[in-house]
Amino acid sequence: MAGILEAIWLKRAHRGPMDSRSSAMLIVGKGIEGSVGRSSRRQVTLIEREIWEALMRQTGSNAPPSTRRANLMVSGISLADTRKRILRLGDTRLEIAGETKPCERMEEAVPGLQEAMYGNWRGGAFAKVLIGGEIRVGDEVDWL
Repeated sequence: MAGILEAIWLKRAHRGPMDSRSSAMLIVGKGIEGSVGRSSRRQVTLIEREIWEALMRQTGSNAPPSTRRANLMVSGISLADTRKRILRLGDTRLEIAGETKPCERMEEAVPGLQEAMYGNWRGGAFAKVLIGGEIRVGDEVDWL
């Protein structure tokens, strides 16, 4: 069953704001064009809308999903235990490289959030771009 790309965010600077976009370019070996904070393994970060909503209910918060500081939010697919799997995002391809562990910034944003995110990939995933191109909010996402 396919999911949907729900949101795209770019980070202008380390600790800077997350800018919402309706589309973005994925660059092979780099990540999202115009976004900082990438590494060779952690080029793009992803969260699940359903997990974020559950975390907000659990912590009694209504913080926007951009609080997580991920680049992409998907729905309708699970990111848990997907290391080395290939995710199709429109015409692009991402290889999941690992689980994103929550940092102290999550606790600063919402008390109890950092602890709530630990376990079963609730902090999301990070990935490498294998096939680049333009992605758009509303694109279909699925596992190959």
